[in-house]
Amino acid sequence: MISGRLWWLLTLALALFSVLSLAPAEAEGPAAPTSRQILVMVREAPDHYRATGAYGGGYGDELGRSARQRTAHGIARKYGLTLVEDWPMPLIGVDCFVMLVPDGRSTVAAAAQVSHDSDVSWAEPIELYTSRGAPDSSHNDPLYATEPAARQWHLSDLHHLASGRGTRVAVIDSGIDAEHPDLVGQVLVNRNFVSGKPLVAEQHGTAVAGIIAAKADNRLGIVGIAPGARLLGLRACWQGGASTSCDTLSLAKALYFAVENHADVINLSLSGPDARLLREILSIAYARGEAVVAAFDPNLPGGGFPASVRGVIAVSDTPVAASRGEVYFAPGRDVPTTEPGGRWFLVNGSSFAAAHVSGLVALMRERRRSAPVMLVAEARGGMIDACATLARALGACECACGSSRSAVAGGHR
Repeated sequence: MISGRLWWLLTLALALFSVLSLAPAEAEGPAAPTSRQILVMVREAPDHYRATGAYGGGYGDELGRSARQRTAHGIARKYGLTLVEDWPMPLIGVDCFVMLVPDGRSTVAAAAQVSHDSDVSWAEPIELYTSRGAPDSSHNDPLYATEPAARQWHLSDLHHLASGRGTRVAVIDSGIDAEHPDLVGQVLVNRNFVSGKPLVAEQHGTAVAGIIAAKADNRLGIVGIAPGARLLGLRACWQGGASTSCDTLSLAKALYFAVENHADVINLSLSGPDARLLREILSIAYARGEAVVAAFDPNLPGGGFPASVRGVIAVSDTPVAASRGEVYFAPGRDVPTTEPGGRWFLVNGSSFAAAHVSGLVALMRERRRSAPVMLVAEARGGMIDACATLARALGACECACGSSRSAVAGGHR
């Protein structure tokens, strides 16, 4: 007779096998030519005191905003630029205006020129960011498709301690299929920050969402690391073929939304160049005690941005030399997860290792929302000991599912 465990594995494997050969539909990127755009941060005037005892001049003040828009139009004319759109960011004291640089001019030079204007806090080109993972269709053995966290992290034992209930994880990524049977009811918000294109379900964002919070005990697919958590699906990236890309503005909008809405964990399974605007918003998240998890890219200095930022938890799917800094190693190879259209497939990459850690942090914060994140690893750069990490965070007396004797603790930088 086939055991219940083996029957479940066979069922999952057959479901995976049936979709491994299906190619994802392409989704278009934003219509605007972001490679020719810069972000211009116009300073917010200091709040003025009103006779009522309230402060005015903020972003609810239409007069103040209209004045900043006039200022932005003047800046655009002065420097030969075209005003495209704006995005208010009161948490960091600026209005962010997108301006188009004419062909033949360098966006770097244009941003540097505008930065010297007295009404401008700073300006920078819009950069592109890419996800750090890709689907893997090379393995079709029926027992191959098991969750690494089930074995390496003793996932069912972790769920005896916590499920992530009551926590909110912001997934800043491509579009999530909120109607997937493993994600129905798990996505509180599914919002689009990619200009000019409607929200669509995409592969990378759906895969990350499933690893973090796929339903448990529904007789379907997989179990998320934190099935009790709820997701803020913030589409800042778009998929084109096998690649997933984002830009500075779409990321800034989504990140700002996550911080403003007090996400317990912010997952950024992507990597790219440094950007001051994103750093400014990340600094607010760090100051508020929000945990930020990012994918480590070994091909970029410091592991790429935002993994290189102080306070961000950098995660790789392979062990990383201690000389590369404080980088954590989590499951990210041959991981079964959710795919748009009610299917499951296998993925590889540090994007998905980061998703594991975001789920683990959600478990840690189920009862202690504001506590510092302290991860326990087998050694510097070694695999995270998830059970020891969770037991330590929750103040459990013992850790029956893992070994804490080799633990090396570190907080996020």
